[in-house]
Amino acid sequence: MSNPFEPKPVLLTGRHVRLEPLERRHLPGLLAVAGDEATFQYFVTRPLGEAGEMSRWMESILKGQAAGTDIGWATVRMSDGKVVGATTYLDIRRVNRGLEIGNTWLAPEVWRTAINTEAKYLQLRHAFEELGAWRVQLKTDERNARSRAAIARLGASFEGILRKYQVRHDGFIRNTAMFSIVEAEWPAVKAGLEAKLAR
Repeated sequence: MSNPFEPKPVLLTGRHVRLEPLERRHLPGLLAVAGDEATFQYFVTRPLGEAGEMSRWMESILKGQAAGTDIGWATVRMSDGKVVGATTYLDIRRVNRGLEIGNTWLAPEVWRTAINTEAKYLQLRHAFEELGAWRVQLKTDERNARSRAAIARLGASFEGILRKYQVRHDGFIRNTAMFSIVEAEWPAVKAGLEAKLAR
């Protein structure tokens, strides 16, 4: 491929959700929906319901964005313009045309709605169709059954468990379940996601 693999902060818009490039102005909206600790049960970092924690988390993404390793988005519900969570491209690997969708969290009020499905659809479509990715990966705590089921429902392939992969804020060293979608699988994954969103 001649065009460089160069993810940049861009606005991604669907019917249910708009992914706005993450900026400090999103901080109050994010804080307002981060109060439920269940949201961050399996997060590597501390729960983000406290202003200092949220601010540190956001600064770390913005720093990664400046360094070219991360792209952050605020997840905004189209029906009322309310910020309902956040998501990120991370581990951007330019030479190998790969990245990870992660650091995703959503307010419990939008769990089991079209919001997460459409946000992932927008991120995947952008990665494969606009950026020319070869691989997009997603990972979660081995113990997080809800997240693992949600990733599998997207159409991602389970690749296995990375043992003792990551230390959490509380000192627990977690095993990580790894999933991926590769470019040849994208047309089928896309059709599946579009069918889900049409229902």
